[in-house]
Amino acid sequence: MMQQSRNETRPFHVNIPEGEIAELKRRIKATRWPEKETVSDETQGVRLATIKELARYWLEQYDWRKIESRINSYPHFMTEIDGLDIHFIHVRSKHENALPILVAHGWPGSIIEQMKLIDPLTDPTAHGGSAADAFHVVIPSMPGYGFSGKPTATGWNPERIARAYSELMGRLGYTRYVAQGGDWGAIVVNSMAVQEPDGLIGIHTNMPEVVPPEVDQAIWSGNPLPVGLSDEERKACEQIRENKFAYAFLMGTRPQTLTALVDSPVGLAAFMIDHEWKSCAMMARSFAGVKEGLTPDDVLDNITLFWFTGTAISAARLYWETAVAGLSFFASKGVKLPVACSVFPDEMYEAPKSWAEKAYPKLIHYSRLPKGGHFAAWEQPAYMVSEIRDGLRSLR
Repeated sequence: MMQQSRNETRPFHVNIPEGEIAELKRRIKATRWPEKETVSDETQGVRLATIKELARYWLEQYDWRKIESRINSYPHFMTEIDGLDIHFIHVRSKHENALPILVAHGWPGSIIEQMKLIDPLTDPTAHGGSAADAFHVVIPSMPGYGFSGKPTATGWNPERIARAYSELMGRLGYTRYVAQGGDWGAIVVNSMAVQEPDGLIGIHTNMPEVVPPEVDQAIWSGNPLPVGLSDEERKACEQIRENKFAYAFLMGTRPQTLTALVDSPVGLAAFMIDHEWKSCAMMARSFAGVKEGLTPDDVLDNITLFWFTGTAISAARLYWETAVAGLSFFASKGVKLPVACSVFPDEMYEAPKSWAEKAYPKLIHYSRLPKGGHFAAWEQPAYMVSEIRDGLRSLR
Protein backbone atom coordinates (compact mmCIF):
# COMPACT_ATOMS: atom_id res chain seq x y z
CA MET A 1 0.00 0.00 0.00
CA MET A 2 1.29 3.47 -0.92
CA GLN A 3 2.03 5.61 2.13
CA GLN A 4 0.02 8.84 2.28
CA SER A 5 1.93 12.12 2.30
CA ARG A 6 1.50 14.27 5.37
CA ASN A 7 1.15 17.28 3.07
CA GLU A 8 -1.83 15.92 1.18
CA THR A 9 -5.40 17.10 1.66
CA ARG A 10 -8.15 14.56 2.03
CA PRO A 11 -11.94 14.98 1.73
CA PHE A 12 -14.02 15.24 4.89
CA HIS A 13 -17.74 14.71 5.49
CA VAL A 14 -19.86 15.40 8.59
CA ASN A 15 -22.25 12.71 9.81
CA ILE A 16 -23.22 12.75 13.48
CA PRO A 17 -24.65 9.38 14.54
CA GLU A 18 -28.30 9.29 15.58
CA GLY A 19 -27.24 7.90 18.94
CA GLU A 20 -25.30 11.07 19.73
CA ILE A 21 -28.30 13.23 18.85
CA ALA A 22 -30.49 11.10 21.13
CA GLU A 23 -27.92 11.39 23.93
CA LEU A 24 -27.85 15.16 23.56
CA LYS A 25 -31.63 15.31 24.01
CA ARG A 26 -31.44 13.00 27.00
CA ARG A 27 -28.92 15.28 28.68
CA ILE A 28 -30.98 18.39 27.95
CA LYS A 29 -34.01 16.73 29.57
CA ALA A 30 -31.91 15.79 32.61
CA THR A 31 -30.70 19.35 33.26
CA ARG A 32 -30.59 20.40 36.92
CA TRP A 33 -31.72 24.01 36.99
CA PRO A 34 -30.48 26.73 39.34
CA GLU A 35 -32.80 29.15 41.05
CA LYS A 36 -33.83 32.35 39.32
CA GLU A 37 -31.40 35.30 39.41
CA THR A 38 -32.03 37.87 42.14
CA VAL A 39 -31.86 40.86 39.77
CA SER A 40 -34.10 42.02 36.95
CA ASP A 41 -31.40 42.25 34.28
CA GLU A 42 -28.34 40.36 32.96
CA THR A 43 -25.87 41.65 35.56
CA GLN A 44 -25.63 38.17 37.12
CA GLY A 45 -25.22 36.46 33.76
CA VAL A 46 -27.56 34.63 31.40
CA ARG A 47 -31.05 34.84 32.85
CA LEU A 48 -32.84 31.64 33.83
CA ALA A 49 -35.82 32.34 31.54
CA THR A 50 -33.47 32.73 28.56
CA ILE A 51 -31.57 29.51 29.08
CA LYS A 52 -34.76 27.57 29.83
CA GLU A 53 -36.30 28.78 26.57
CA LEU A 54 -33.08 27.86 24.75
CA ALA A 55 -33.25 24.35 26.22
CA ARG A 56 -36.93 23.99 25.33
CA TYR A 57 -36.28 25.04 21.73
CA TRP A 58 -33.21 22.80 21.52
CA LEU A 59 -35.22 19.82 22.71
CA GLU A 60 -38.52 20.39 20.89
CA GLN A 61 -37.83 22.35 17.70
CA TYR A 62 -34.15 22.29 16.77
CA ASP A 63 -33.01 19.96 13.97
CA TRP A 64 -29.25 19.36 13.71
CA ARG A 65 -29.63 17.63 10.36
CA LYS A 66 -30.54 20.95 8.69
CA ILE A 67 -27.23 22.59 9.48
CA GLU A 68 -25.37 19.33 8.89
CA SER A 69 -26.81 19.27 5.36
CA ARG A 70 -25.75 22.90 4.81
CA ILE A 71 -22.27 22.17 6.11
CA ASN A 72 -21.93 19.22 3.76
CA SER A 73 -23.13 21.28 0.80
CA TYR A 74 -19.61 22.75 0.69
CA PRO A 75 -16.37 20.84 0.02
CA HIS A 76 -14.48 20.00 3.22
CA PHE A 77 -10.94 18.75 3.65
CA MET A 78 -8.37 17.72 6.23
CA THR A 79 -4.62 18.17 6.09
CA GLU A 80 -1.87 17.69 8.66
CA ILE A 81 0.12 20.81 9.50
CA ASP A 82 2.77 20.96 12.23
CA GLY A 83 1.66 17.57 13.53
CA LEU A 84 -2.04 18.45 13.80
CA ASP A 85 -5.03 17.76 11.56
CA ILE A 86 -6.48 21.02 10.27
CA HIS A 87 -10.02 20.96 8.89
CA PHE A 88 -11.11 23.52 6.31
CA ILE A 89 -13.77 24.44 3.79
CA HIS A 90 -12.39 25.28 0.35
CA VAL A 91 -14.72 26.73 -2.29
CA ARG A 92 -13.24 27.93 -5.58
CA SER A 93 -15.08 30.58 -7.56
CA LYS A 94 -16.11 29.93 -11.17
CA HIS A 95 -14.56 33.30 -12.03
CA GLU A 96 -11.03 32.91 -13.38
CA ASN A 97 -9.46 35.97 -11.74
CA ALA A 98 -10.93 35.44 -8.26
CA LEU A 99 -8.74 36.54 -5.35
CA PRO A 100 -8.02 33.79 -2.78
CA ILE A 101 -9.08 34.70 0.77
CA LEU A 102 -8.63 32.87 4.06
CA VAL A 103 -11.49 33.64 6.47
CA ALA A 104 -10.72 32.96 10.13
CA HIS A 105 -13.25 32.45 12.94
CA GLY A 106 -12.86 32.98 16.68
CA TRP A 107 -14.43 31.90 20.01
CA PRO A 108 -17.11 30.80 20.57
CA GLY A 109 -17.26 30.53 16.82
CA SER A 110 -16.71 27.93 14.15
CA ILE A 111 -16.89 27.54 10.39
CA ILE A 112 -20.66 28.04 10.80
CA GLU A 113 -19.96 31.67 11.70
CA GLN A 114 -18.63 32.42 8.18
CA MET A 115 -20.67 30.06 6.00
CA LYS A 116 -23.10 32.86 5.10
CA LEU A 117 -20.22 34.60 3.32
CA ILE A 118 -19.28 31.76 0.99
CA ASP A 119 -21.87 32.05 -1.79
CA PRO A 120 -21.78 35.86 -2.22
CA LEU A 121 -17.96 35.89 -2.13
CA THR A 122 -17.46 33.01 -4.56
CA ASP A 123 -20.43 33.77 -6.82
CA PRO A 124 -20.81 37.57 -6.71
CA THR A 125 -22.77 37.85 -9.96
CA ALA A 126 -25.62 35.97 -8.29
CA HIS A 127 -25.41 38.15 -5.16
CA GLY A 128 -25.36 41.78 -6.25
CA GLY A 129 -21.74 42.00 -7.33
CA SER A 130 -19.64 41.63 -10.45
CA ALA A 131 -17.11 39.04 -11.55
CA ALA A 132 -14.40 41.45 -10.43
CA ASP A 133 -15.59 40.92 -6.83
CA ALA A 134 -14.99 37.15 -6.84
CA PHE A 135 -12.99 35.28 -4.21
CA HIS A 136 -11.79 31.71 -3.77
CA VAL A 137 -12.70 31.03 -0.11
CA VAL A 138 -10.81 28.98 2.49
CA ILE A 139 -12.32 28.71 6.00
CA PRO A 140 -10.28 26.64 8.47
CA SER A 141 -11.40 25.35 11.85
CA MET A 142 -8.92 26.62 14.44
CA PRO A 143 -6.79 23.99 16.20
CA GLY A 144 -8.88 22.58 19.04
CA TYR A 145 -12.10 23.87 17.47
CA GLY A 146 -14.74 22.11 15.40
CA PHE A 147 -13.40 19.28 13.29
CA SER A 148 -9.71 20.19 13.54
CA GLY A 149 -7.45 18.17 15.77
CA LYS A 150 -7.03 18.93 19.47
CA PRO A 151 -3.47 19.85 20.46
CA THR A 152 -1.94 17.40 22.92
CA ALA A 153 0.96 19.67 23.89
CA THR A 154 1.35 23.36 24.62
CA GLY A 155 2.33 26.03 22.14
CA TRP A 156 -0.68 26.47 19.85
CA ASN A 157 -1.06 30.23 20.34
CA PRO A 158 -2.26 32.75 17.69
CA GLU A 159 1.23 33.17 16.25
CA ARG A 160 1.60 29.43 15.65
CA ILE A 161 -1.91 29.22 14.20
CA ALA A 162 -0.99 32.10 11.88
CA ARG A 163 1.99 30.11 10.58
CA ALA A 164 -0.23 27.07 10.08
CA TYR A 165 -2.76 29.10 8.09
CA SER A 166 0.01 30.48 5.90
CA GLU A 167 1.21 26.94 5.31
CA LEU A 168 -2.35 25.92 4.41
CA MET A 169 -2.71 28.63 1.78
CA GLY A 170 0.65 27.69 0.26
CA ARG A 171 -0.28 24.02 0.27
CA LEU A 172 -3.42 24.87 -1.68
CA GLY A 173 -1.26 26.50 -4.33
CA TYR A 174 -2.13 30.11 -3.60
CA THR A 175 0.86 32.37 -4.25
CA ARG A 176 -1.08 35.62 -3.82
CA TYR A 177 -3.92 35.89 -1.29
CA VAL A 178 -5.60 37.94 1.44
CA ALA A 179 -6.92 37.03 4.89
CA GLN A 180 -9.92 38.15 6.96
CA GLY A 181 -10.91 37.63 10.57
CA GLY A 182 -12.90 38.65 13.62
CA ASP A 183 -12.37 37.77 17.30
CA TRP A 184 -9.48 35.24 17.47
CA GLY A 185 -9.60 35.18 13.69
CA ALA A 186 -8.70 38.88 13.68
CA ILE A 187 -5.80 38.25 16.04
CA VAL A 188 -4.56 35.34 13.92
CA VAL A 189 -4.70 37.22 10.60
CA ASN A 190 -3.08 40.22 12.32
CA SER A 191 -0.27 37.83 13.33
CA MET A 192 -0.08 36.60 9.74
CA ALA A 193 0.37 40.21 8.61
CA VAL A 194 3.14 40.75 11.17
CA GLN A 195 4.89 37.57 9.96
CA GLU A 196 4.49 38.58 6.29
CA PRO A 197 4.48 35.08 4.79
CA ASP A 198 5.10 34.67 1.09
CA GLY A 199 1.86 35.32 -0.80
CA LEU A 200 -0.06 37.34 1.77
CA ILE A 201 -0.73 40.78 0.28
CA GLY A 202 -3.10 42.28 2.88
CA ILE A 203 -5.78 41.64 5.49
CA HIS A 204 -9.29 42.71 6.42
CA THR A 205 -10.28 42.86 10.07
CA ASN A 206 -13.54 43.54 11.87
CA MET A 207 -11.79 43.58 15.26
CA PRO A 208 -8.78 45.85 14.70
CA GLU A 209 -5.75 45.54 16.99
CA VAL A 210 -4.96 49.23 17.17
CA VAL A 211 -4.81 50.24 20.85
CA PRO A 212 -1.46 51.97 21.59
CA PRO A 213 0.55 49.71 23.94
CA GLU A 214 0.72 52.30 26.75
CA VAL A 215 -3.05 52.77 26.58
CA ASP A 216 -3.61 49.01 26.47
CA GLN A 217 -1.51 48.60 29.61
CA ALA A 218 -3.52 51.25 31.44
CA ILE A 219 -6.84 49.69 30.42
CA TRP A 220 -5.99 46.23 31.72
CA SER A 221 -4.17 47.38 34.86
CA GLY A 222 -6.98 49.72 35.87
CA ASN A 223 -4.55 52.64 36.03
CA PRO A 224 -5.58 56.12 34.88
CA LEU A 225 -5.67 56.54 31.12
CA PRO A 226 -2.92 58.64 29.51
CA VAL A 227 -3.69 62.32 29.07
CA GLY A 228 -4.40 63.73 25.65
CA LEU A 229 -6.84 61.10 24.42
CA SER A 230 -9.65 62.31 22.18
CA ASP A 231 -13.27 61.71 23.18
CA GLU A 232 -13.47 58.89 20.64
CA GLU A 233 -10.30 57.26 21.97
CA ARG A 234 -11.44 57.56 25.59
CA LYS A 235 -14.79 56.01 24.64
CA ALA A 236 -12.99 53.04 23.11
CA CYS A 237 -11.05 52.53 26.35
CA GLU A 238 -14.21 52.60 28.43
CA GLN A 239 -15.91 50.14 26.07
CA ILE A 240 -13.10 47.65 26.60
CA ARG A 241 -13.24 48.10 30.36
CA GLU A 242 -17.01 47.73 30.64
CA ASN A 243 -16.98 44.27 29.04
CA LYS A 244 -14.94 42.84 31.96
CA PHE A 245 -14.15 39.62 29.96
CA ALA A 246 -14.90 37.21 32.79
CA TYR A 247 -15.11 34.30 30.34
CA ALA A 248 -11.67 35.15 28.92
CA PHE A 249 -10.11 35.39 32.39
CA LEU A 250 -11.45 31.98 33.39
CA MET A 251 -10.35 30.28 30.16
CA GLY A 252 -7.05 32.13 30.22
CA THR A 253 -6.17 30.90 33.70
CA ARG A 254 -8.10 27.67 34.40
CA PRO A 255 -9.41 26.11 31.15
CA GLN A 256 -9.26 22.54 32.44
CA THR A 257 -11.54 23.47 35.34
CA LEU A 258 -14.38 23.93 32.84
CA THR A 259 -14.93 20.15 32.68
CA ALA A 260 -18.69 20.60 33.13
CA LEU A 261 -18.89 22.19 29.67
CA VAL A 262 -18.26 18.82 28.00
CA ASP A 263 -20.71 17.10 30.37
CA SER A 264 -23.74 19.41 30.32
CA PRO A 265 -25.09 20.77 27.02
CA VAL A 266 -27.16 23.44 28.77
CA GLY A 267 -24.14 24.47 30.83
CA LEU A 268 -22.13 24.74 27.62
CA ALA A 269 -24.85 26.87 26.03
CA ALA A 270 -25.06 29.28 28.95
CA PHE A 271 -21.29 29.76 28.96
CA MET A 272 -21.04 30.25 25.21
CA ILE A 273 -23.74 32.87 24.82
CA ASP A 274 -22.39 34.99 27.70
CA HIS A 275 -19.57 36.37 25.54
CA GLU A 276 -19.91 40.11 26.16
CA TRP A 277 -23.05 41.96 27.11
CA LYS A 278 -24.08 43.20 23.66
CA SER A 279 -23.79 39.79 22.01
CA CYS A 280 -25.41 38.10 25.00
CA ALA A 281 -28.35 40.49 24.80
CA MET A 282 -28.71 39.86 21.06
CA MET A 283 -28.77 36.09 21.52
CA ALA A 284 -31.20 36.36 24.42
CA ARG A 285 -33.52 38.48 22.26
CA SER A 286 -33.55 35.78 19.59
CA PHE A 287 -35.05 33.32 22.08
CA ALA A 288 -37.60 35.97 23.10
CA GLY A 289 -38.92 36.12 19.54
CA VAL A 290 -37.06 39.23 18.35
CA LYS A 291 -36.04 38.72 14.71
CA GLU A 292 -32.81 40.69 14.59
CA GLY A 293 -29.27 39.49 14.04
CA LEU A 294 -29.10 35.79 14.86
CA THR A 295 -31.95 33.30 14.94
CA PRO A 296 -32.36 30.58 17.59
CA ASP A 297 -31.18 28.07 14.99
CA ASP A 298 -28.06 30.15 14.30
CA VAL A 299 -27.16 30.17 17.97
CA LEU A 300 -27.84 26.47 18.48
CA ASP A 301 -26.08 25.40 15.28
CA ASN A 302 -22.81 26.69 16.71
CA ILE A 303 -23.37 25.42 20.25
CA THR A 304 -24.37 21.99 18.98
CA LEU A 305 -21.22 21.79 16.86
CA PHE A 306 -19.15 22.47 19.98
CA TRP A 307 -21.14 19.77 21.82
CA PHE A 308 -20.77 17.04 19.20
CA THR A 309 -17.06 17.72 18.70
CA GLY A 310 -16.40 17.93 22.45
CA THR A 311 -14.23 20.99 21.97
CA ALA A 312 -15.17 23.24 24.90
CA ILE A 313 -11.91 22.61 26.75
CA SER A 314 -9.58 22.32 23.77
CA ALA A 315 -10.97 25.59 22.41
CA ALA A 316 -10.69 27.32 25.79
CA ARG A 317 -6.98 26.54 25.99
CA LEU A 318 -6.29 29.12 23.29
CA TYR A 319 -6.93 31.80 25.93
CA TRP A 320 -4.43 30.10 28.26
CA GLU A 321 -1.86 29.80 25.46
CA THR A 322 -2.25 33.49 24.67
CA ALA A 323 -1.86 34.49 28.30
CA VAL A 324 1.27 32.35 28.62
CA ALA A 325 2.70 33.98 25.48
CA GLY A 326 1.98 37.43 26.94
CA LEU A 327 -0.07 38.52 23.93
CA SER A 328 -2.66 41.30 24.06
CA PHE A 329 -6.11 41.13 22.49
CA PHE A 330 -6.27 44.68 21.18
CA ALA A 331 -2.81 46.31 21.28
CA SER A 332 -1.12 47.25 18.00
CA LYS A 333 1.54 44.76 16.87
CA GLY A 334 3.50 46.45 14.08
CA VAL A 335 1.64 45.37 10.94
CA LYS A 336 3.20 46.81 7.78
CA LEU A 337 1.06 45.13 5.12
CA PRO A 338 -2.09 46.80 3.71
CA VAL A 339 -5.04 46.58 6.10
CA ALA A 340 -8.78 47.18 5.68
CA CYS A 341 -10.80 47.86 8.85
CA SER A 342 -14.55 47.56 9.39
CA VAL A 343 -15.87 48.93 12.67
CA PHE A 344 -19.27 47.67 13.80
CA PRO A 345 -21.20 49.68 16.42
CA ASP A 346 -21.79 46.77 18.83
CA GLU A 347 -18.22 45.44 18.70
CA MET A 348 -16.37 45.10 22.02
CA TYR A 349 -14.79 48.43 21.23
CA GLU A 350 -15.14 50.83 18.33
CA ALA A 351 -11.62 51.26 16.99
CA PRO A 352 -10.92 54.97 16.39
CA LYS A 353 -9.58 55.88 12.97
CA SER A 354 -6.78 57.84 14.64
CA TRP A 355 -5.48 54.63 16.23
CA ALA A 356 -6.04 52.58 13.06
CA GLU A 357 -3.92 55.00 11.04
CA LYS A 358 -1.05 54.66 13.52
CA ALA A 359 -1.30 50.89 13.94
CA TYR A 360 -1.68 50.24 10.23
CA PRO A 361 0.54 52.63 8.23
CA LYS A 362 -0.87 51.10 5.03
CA LEU A 363 -4.53 51.51 6.00
CA ILE A 364 -6.41 51.07 2.73
CA HIS A 365 -9.98 51.13 4.06
CA TYR A 366 -11.71 52.28 7.24
CA SER A 367 -15.47 52.17 7.58
CA ARG A 368 -18.02 52.48 10.38
CA LEU A 369 -21.10 50.36 9.84
CA PRO A 370 -24.66 51.25 10.94
CA LYS A 371 -25.51 47.85 12.42
CA GLY A 372 -23.80 44.74 13.71
CA GLY A 373 -21.55 43.58 16.47
CA HIS A 374 -18.83 41.16 17.42
CA PHE A 375 -20.04 38.28 15.22
CA ALA A 376 -20.50 40.47 12.16
CA ALA A 377 -20.13 37.78 9.48
CA TRP A 378 -22.79 35.71 11.26
CA GLU A 379 -25.13 38.59 12.24
CA GLN A 380 -24.84 40.94 9.27
CA PRO A 381 -23.40 38.94 6.36
CA ALA A 382 -24.53 41.46 3.72
CA TYR A 383 -22.57 44.25 5.39
CA MET A 384 -19.56 41.99 5.84
CA VAL A 385 -19.57 40.87 2.22
CA SER A 386 -19.74 44.49 1.08
CA GLU A 387 -16.89 45.45 3.41
CA ILE A 388 -14.66 42.60 2.24
CA ARG A 389 -15.31 43.49 -1.39
CA ASP A 390 -14.77 47.23 -0.93
CA GLY A 391 -11.96 46.99 1.59
CA LEU A 392 -9.75 44.65 -0.43
CA ARG A 393 -10.61 45.86 -3.95
CA SER A 394 -7.44 47.95 -4.29
CA LEU A 395 -5.30 44.82 -3.78
CA ARG A 396 -6.62 42.96 -6.82
